[in-house]
Amino acid sequence: MAISRREFLHTLAVSVASGFPLTTSANTLGNTDHIYDIGQLGNGVTLMHFTDVHAQLMPNYFREPDTNLGIGNMAGRPPHLVGAKLLSAFGIKTGTRLAHAHTHLDYEQAAFTFGAMGGFAHLATLVKYIREQRPGALLLDGGDSWQGSATALWTKGADMVQAAQLLGVDIMTGHWEFTLGAARVKELVDGTLRGKIEFLAQNIKTSDFGDPVFTPWVMREIRGIPVAVIGQAYPYTPIANPRHFVPDWTFGIQEENLQNTVNDARRKGANAVILLSHNGADIDVKLASRLTGIDAILGGHTHDAIPQPIVVRNSSGTTLVTNAGCNGKFLAVLDLHISNSRVSGYRYQLLPVFANLLEPDPEMVRLIRDIRAPYETRLSEKLAVSEGLLYRRGNFNGTFDQLILDALMEVTDAEIVFSPGFRWGTTLLPNQIITFEDVMAQTAITYPSTTVTNLSGESMKMILEDVCDNLFNPDPYRQQGGDMVRVGGLQYTCDPTRRTGHRISNMYLRGKPILADKRYKVAGWASVTENVSGPPIWDVVSEYLRANKVLRSPKLNLPKLSGVSGNPGIN
Repeated sequence: MAISRREFLHTLAVSVASGFPLTTSANTLGNTDHIYDIGQLGNGVTLMHFTDVHAQLMPNYFREPDTNLGIGNMAGRPPHLVGAKLLSAFGIKTGTRLAHAHTHLDYEQAAFTFGAMGGFAHLATLVKYIREQRPGALLLDGGDSWQGSATALWTKGADMVQAAQLLGVDIMTGHWEFTLGAARVKELVDGTLRGKIEFLAQNIKTSDFGDPVFTPWVMREIRGIPVAVIGQAYPYTPIANPRHFVPDWTFGIQEENLQNTVNDARRKGANAVILLSHNGADIDVKLASRLTGIDAILGGHTHDAIPQPIVVRNSSGTTLVTNAGCNGKFLAVLDLHISNSRVSGYRYQLLPVFANLLEPDPEMVRLIRDIRAPYETRLSEKLAVSEGLLYRRGNFNGTFDQLILDALMEVTDAEIVFSPGFRWGTTLLPNQIITFEDVMAQTAITYPSTTVTNLSGESMKMILEDVCDNLFNPDPYRQQGGDMVRVGGLQYTCDPTRRTGHRISNMYLRGKPILADKRYKVAGWASVTENVSGPPIWDVVSEYLRANKVLRSPKLNLPKLSGVSGNPGIN
């Protein structure tokens, strides 16, 4: 059921009267009185975009990073701006709803003031409202939707497929979806999604004959205007995740193939060409400078909420590069103005999804309730209470990551522990009860086994150097990982600006230097190696929480940084 502009703004007025102030930045959302009153379309087409929701069907909290370093020519450029520097760059006033949505500043107080964000029921209301104002608008999902929660893991993505269909997703691409395994992905794409949601990926081919595994691109008419959408799945899936889940598929950026696809879409009459990408922001910026004919890249993977597009010049014009955050916090709305069968202008608005400003859609509420009903008892198990804020996102560590490290160290009695630098995972406010569902929001993967092994000091340095290079290589095309691996017990110095193999130094354990040829007891989880066995990480963390009950805020084990003084990507 569509919702009219009058009904929608009446809902907002009720929210304001109930004590939820609306504040905005004219530079970011236009000269409007309300965050969601986004004006008229005019001549053109509209695309809505969300990405990296990581199976979060319910409203949640997600603290933006205080460290998002850019290296080389990426330093000081979006998305590598945090806190006050980000607000200044985009003209967002401090202390506002937008400031809270985009930064970690005063996070606890702002979260209590402005409430949770996201939730598919609230997102559905916003999508319906936009479609009422902009008939024919397409809804694009940038991937990482079928992973990140207990129910997504237990239903093998079926819960998110149902929710996406009801939400009205038209087109999607993928990344963590592939950790369900090739057979399950094809089962959903060729079965449940067929004729309902188009799954696109121009860069996935069979390893034997190089045949496309998925549809590369589609042409859709919006208000009679032909628009091409090309899919770009995460190019480094077999490196960042277990290769054995997709043994017969090849990935990669595939520039030449992508350029040929763009040219084909233009020859067939596309007035606008959109790349629905899961490359990550830095890769998209480089790609946009090297390819021609793409009007906009709607990007994901790095979880960056960039308030306005990055305008990238190439040999034939410009390409807009965007990234729409994560966890359902934002819905991007891109209006493209068309004249003479070409894009002649645009308007972009990244709308925060505040749960207390948007009435939940009744149909979506019912669906989510039905999805969760069989699992409610297990999900709601109360494990402990944290006295401090628990969050994950940041280049080097987060308090929930530290909790996982502490749990691994205590339960396995290891000297040193490693935990992956995953970007997904919700935030818990101080004194909020930690439930089993919260633990799963940090750990729900298809390769959760914990391991304990003996590693030499030299091997540990190689691991740290490799992950650091994946994060800070000055060539975006060589950035193949998430954030830095989190470590417990081990202290080290990191200089992200140095060359490959020379970023890590001064490794210590309890005040004594790590010796290259000495072996240490090391625990970890989420190994990409096949046939790994061990207790799943959620059992280890749950055991630790049940034993402790009340947790003081974990003390972060952070590396000593050098070479980045004054970098605007660090608070």
